[in-house]
Amino acid sequence: MNVLYLMIPMAFALGLGFVAAFFWATSHGQFDDLETPALRILDDNNERTEREPK
Repeated sequence: MNVLYLMIPMAFALGLGFVAAFFWATSHGQFDDLETPALRILDDNNERTEREPK
């Protein structure tokens, strides 16, 4: 029973930390563009150029 007096405030503190991190991320624009990171893996940056035959 004594461990609950420690664990419950720690759980509330951890939850409050996650809520604070979420609000910080939204205010600093971390969730502005959700489409580009998902599609960036499909983009081929190594565009090959055709060599001219000699």
